[in-house]
Amino acid sequence: MNRPAGNSAIRVLGIDPGLTHTGWGVIESAGSHLRYIAAGAISTSAGDELAHRLVLIHNGLSHLIGEWTPDEAAIEHTYVNKNPAAALKLGQARGVALLVPALAGLPVAEYQAMEVKRAVVGTGHADKIQVQDMVKRLLPGAVLKRADAADALAIAICHAHHRGSRLMLAKLVQA
Repeated sequence: MNRPAGNSAIRVLGIDPGLTHTGWGVIESAGSHLRYIAAGAISTSAGDELAHRLVLIHNGLSHLIGEWTPDEAAIEHTYVNKNPAAALKLGQARGVALLVPALAGLPVAEYQAMEVKRAVVGTGHADKIQVQDMVKRLLPGAVLKRADAADALAIAICHAHHRGSRLMLAKLVQA
């Protein structure tokens, strides 16, 4: 879905990587104003071959980038899992999630989970319900069918806040 001409907002694709469910969310940021565009999850079946699951994530993200035409992408760092095999598979899904927007020419920012929570809720130790509640408040009309989608929107919000702060700092340094 293309944007109207003359729109100065930046469109951000937030990605919450996962092998079973990769959450995604698209927002627009214009100054301090945020607007919900879309959100969802790319889901794969645990019974399928790993390579097939990674292809589904790749194709799903590629389709989303084509449909929503984001300007930038942001992805969450994954925490270290106690199960080495699960951590490796999650890392592979995360690699695909990093690769797809980069191949599309988008700048890709990465954020720690605590950094996302701090940017959205105000504390790095917020729980999932607090994050979802704040996402709903910051993005009126947001449809949160899955927690993965809410997390992806939170990542996009975090990026919009950090991006705005970096731009303001750059202006101050130039002045």
